[in-house]
Amino acid sequence: METAAGLTFRDATDADVDALVALIESAYRGDSSRAGWTTEADILEGQRTDSEGVLAVIKSPDSRLLTVERDGVVVACCQLEHRGAHAYFGMFAVSPGLQGGGLGKVIIAEAERAARETWGVQEMHMTVISVREDLIAWYERRGYRRTGKMTPFPYGDERFGIPQRDDLQFELLVKELS
Repeated sequence: METAAGLTFRDATDADVDALVALIESAYRGDSSRAGWTTEADILEGQRTDSEGVLAVIKSPDSRLLTVERDGVVVACCQLEHRGAHAYFGMFAVSPGLQGGGLGKVIIAEAERAARETWGVQEMHMTVISVREDLIAWYERRGYRRTGKMTPFPYGDERFGIPQRDDLQFELLVKELS
């Protein structure tokens, strides 16, 4: 689907895996991520995802990895997963050099629309590292609410990164989709 912002939304394919891993890593890890505001470089080192993790989302029958292109270049992505009465939103990444320009708002709105239209869900759920106050505030401005429901960070599983602090956990955020 093409939008007014010159973006094309499509489902990821196996051929997109390397580009998507590079995008996700660039948005969250290392010095490149510091160009944007979504960086986790100060709280997590190591990888954010890998080819196997991205491919698993692409291949899952209940998941879509929405890929966003501008001029044929992958600039953003997000995972949508059907979980009964709600959808789960994750693996959201916007190229660091394009953050802060409103692209994220367009993408999350399209993700919500797609989840409603595809699965008829009434709610979108996501989990955010609870110390990421700026990111949680951004989601709250998009209509998500904090639930106070926490799940532990997978300490010791380097597939999710190498924590730089010992107080990490995920908070569930929820939005009613009308």
